[in-house]
Amino acid sequence: MALSISEIWFASRTISVTEENIHMPTNSNSSQRLFTRRDFISTGLKAGVSTAFTTGLLPNLNAHAARRYNVLFITVDDLRPLLGCYGLSEMHTPNIDSLARRGTLFHRAYCQFPVCNPSRVSMLTGLRPETTGFVENRQIFREALPDIVTLPQHFKAHGYHTRAVGKVTHGPSAYRYSWSIPDWAPRYRQPNGKPLWQALDVGDDELRDGQVAKHAIEVLAEIRDVPFFLAVGFYKPHLPYHVPRKYFDLYATQTFAARPDIRLPTSHEMHIYSDAPAVGERFSEEQTLALMRGYAAATSYVDAQVGRVLRQLDALGLTDSTIIVFCGDHGYHLGEHGWWGKHTLFESALHSPLIVSIPDYAQDTKTDAIVELVDIFPTLCDACKLPLRPELEGISLVPVIENPTRPWKTAAFSQYGQHSFSIRTEHYRYTEWGDGRAELYNYETDSDRTDNLVHLPENAALVADLGARLRAGWQDALPVGYRDSETTSPRNTHLLQQTLPWDVNNDGVVDIRDMVIISNNFGVKTGLWEAYPRRVSTLQELLIAQEFAGVETLEHPKADVNQDGIVDVTDLLIAAAHFGETSNTRGPR
Repeated sequence: MALSISEIWFASRTISVTEENIHMPTNSNSSQRLFTRRDFISTGLKAGVSTAFTTGLLPNLNAHAARRYNVLFITVDDLRPLLGCYGLSEMHTPNIDSLARRGTLFHRAYCQFPVCNPSRVSMLTGLRPETTGFVENRQIFREALPDIVTLPQHFKAHGYHTRAVGKVTHGPSAYRYSWSIPDWAPRYRQPNGKPLWQALDVGDDELRDGQVAKHAIEVLAEIRDVPFFLAVGFYKPHLPYHVPRKYFDLYATQTFAARPDIRLPTSHEMHIYSDAPAVGERFSEEQTLALMRGYAAATSYVDAQVGRVLRQLDALGLTDSTIIVFCGDHGYHLGEHGWWGKHTLFESALHSPLIVSIPDYAQDTKTDAIVELVDIFPTLCDACKLPLRPELEGISLVPVIENPTRPWKTAAFSQYGQHSFSIRTEHYRYTEWGDGRAELYNYETDSDRTDNLVHLPENAALVADLGARLRAGWQDALPVGYRDSETTSPRNTHLLQQTLPWDVNNDGVVDIRDMVIISNNFGVKTGLWEAYPRRVSTLQELLIAQEFAGVETLEHPKADVNQDGIVDVTDLLIAAAHFGETSNTRGPR
């Protein structure tokens, strides 16, 4: 049986430590016995901690949620920045546009790999594809990377209830690592043999993304009283463009620039559909216009579902305490370079929408800073005051959100396959393919960005410089002040901790000693207390207000495991959830 808050409190306050062994106090007629991991688990404490958030046994942790930002992470499959808020006034995307007005819109955000699985693995681990080794959709994340910590897993480890609805990962999610309970996604049949686009006489909820929105709304109501990380993944505008007719009607009179030179990509993605031309043949002008209308309709359908989720956030009174991240998983070609889809290192396949809304920060701001999707992980850690993991290969975007015009990265880096790489600078995109080919595009003078300028004699010095910068890698493109700090922002150094932040005494193992230190420091405040947005904590009043004065201490600063400015029961719960974990820093005992 799971323990109550009072039982956890009592257990933590009655544990004693001797020099030789760890003991549990017993009555005066009994001898002390060694308190082992098995004994600890048998008390129900660990079970109580691990199930508390999902079974509602910790209602008073709502007070802690009030001191923390929740996270709503929305990702959309195959979405390029074809949105009203990105200057496309012909697009009907009122809900995403509204979100942009309450946050920061990044004009130049780039994915690290223009295919679903590698891009999502990079985004959710904060690591680049060259590091993860993920270069195709068929790879299974946890089979290849069993020990990598994901973004939701990191939040889960710091006391957040983590949930996933829809397409967040690509393929099996291994939920026990990242999610508090199994992730949910609607059933799906492969569209083999169906048309590329179709206006359907159905309601929104009869299709997958409507079901995703409906389930996300239900989950928000369920988890409103705990600190949460909710990831919501929408499937459209991925092919096929099968959405309710009303979204096609939005573009009934819309004209799109025809691209009759489009050839069918050789990937499986296109030629499984019944009305696609044979591989290598061109789309007709009529097909091209129909596809563009279908992509726009599918985008508007997703926008409507995003709006439903955001309205639920408002209705529950959670908007002012929730960070919202909205992004695509990569870009998408709509005929540029004669291509439809992704799977390239051209700008269209790599350029992704990104909007970040953080309560109490400036609203309706836009920035031209060059940023990358690998930056999302450290950004959320920074904004939520969680420790940064040392292996992350991005940097927090909070400084840009605070000052959208500040100098930032000089380049973004992307990859396709194992041996082809691309760098995007202020004005240029330079790509080196594994077979020796190279490409150079000038975004300052070439409005269509289709002329490969790499072989022009006058560009020889430029090509040499960009090639050197590409090979120097992403660390060399970091902002001044970041390059010698292991990708960690100077403003975030207070968040750095050991690999095991819940190993309070730094002895390499999470055990009773750590829990005793935490419980012995209950009520102690750290320097983060004043800076951390919070309301009065009912839980703290209940447990510690009468016993502790709440003065600062430097004796055991790591006792504040979640870095929220005070040592309290939440720190104890986090340590208990990781009881028995060890790190390679463990020394002799």
